[in-house]
Amino acid sequence: MTTALLETEEQRDLRAAVAALGKRFGREYFTGVVRDGKHTDELWDEAAALGYLGVNLPEEYGGGGSGMAELAIVLEELGAAGCPLLMLVVSPAICGTVIARFGTEAQKQEWLPGLADGSRKMAFGITEPDAGSNSHRITTTARREGDGWLLTGRKVFVSGVDIADATLIVGRTEDARTGKLKPCLFIVPRDVPGFTRSPIEMELAAPEKQFELVMDDVRLPAEALVGGGPSHAGGRGGEDAGLLQLFAGLNPERIMTAAFGIGMGRYALEQALDYARTRQVWKEPIGAHQAIAHPLAQAHIELELARLMMSKAAALYDAGDDMAAGEAANMAKYAAGEACVKAVDQAVHTLGGNGLTREYGLASMVTAARVARIAPVSREMILNFVSHQTLGLPKSY
Repeated sequence: MTTALLETEEQRDLRAAVAALGKRFGREYFTGVVRDGKHTDELWDEAAALGYLGVNLPEEYGGGGSGMAELAIVLEELGAAGCPLLMLVVSPAICGTVIARFGTEAQKQEWLPGLADGSRKMAFGITEPDAGSNSHRITTTARREGDGWLLTGRKVFVSGVDIADATLIVGRTEDARTGKLKPCLFIVPRDVPGFTRSPIEMELAAPEKQFELVMDDVRLPAEALVGGGPSHAGGRGGEDAGLLQLFAGLNPERIMTAAFGIGMGRYALEQALDYARTRQVWKEPIGAHQAIAHPLAQAHIELELARLMMSKAAALYDAGDDMAAGEAANMAKYAAGEACVKAVDQAVHTLGGNGLTREYGLASMVTAARVARIAPVSREMILNFVSHQTLGLPKSY
């Protein structure tokens, strides 16, 4: 894949450098970590030392001063090498972005340097058992208690809580003027009393584990509310800017999920191409036959198209156009999810029986590829978004 006309020289250099890092670790390292029940600490630490983890965060807080386009390059290239870092989606992309854009100065000083250099991680909790994709049904609520808050509720499918120093929780508070509940984001330390986690057993082979969280009157100080009170930042503080904060984090989440899917699809496709070039059953390698070659060519085309939309989404987001970025980020995530699933499926099919062996390591990616379709928002909900927001069609719900 070439990006010479679409990326700056600095971005191309970053892509090449991250690809080299990924190659040094590779799929064997990744699968070994999963098999041993460990985490990708060595890769995380080296990526941090090279400045890749916080490339999107402000320079004044230890970041690289670039944007989502650069962070997406990092995740895509690590994925293309077979060793993606899922926490890149959560810690610097979602949480780091929200705090950088909406946090108080104290919150920025406390969290951004550690998120940028990899010494600290933050998880993100939004999904609830009964709410699913309907964020308006979130029941995790915070009520004032003296100078602080009491947080109560449940979250599911929260990645990496066990290795995160805190979790950014999406809750709701009561609007004093209307009495209605409105979204707010809280920074909840991992070991605060009343905050418990339970692992969710998954068929997915990944170093990052999934958890259910229970918050039982978790007592938080006032400064746990992202952005502080209503007077912060000219009325754009935590209680007034919760919805803005939420979408500021969800657009990067979709862009980075697209990068995750594209990287995975590229890795699977490369394994299939290597096999198709050398595997010989009749007179020629199997890649000479159109029944093998054409589906692989289609997979390549669809990955390229998904990457173009991801680049557009990242460029719009980095330019500050949140509305246009939201549309493009959803489209990028949809396209990448579909392209990833097709590329992995075709790779397994190209290898035949070998595609299901542990030696080639593609079979476990069949499950992993579905993540790009399902999380963080299903393809059906993206189609709903496009049909309503872009095409102007009426809602059925």
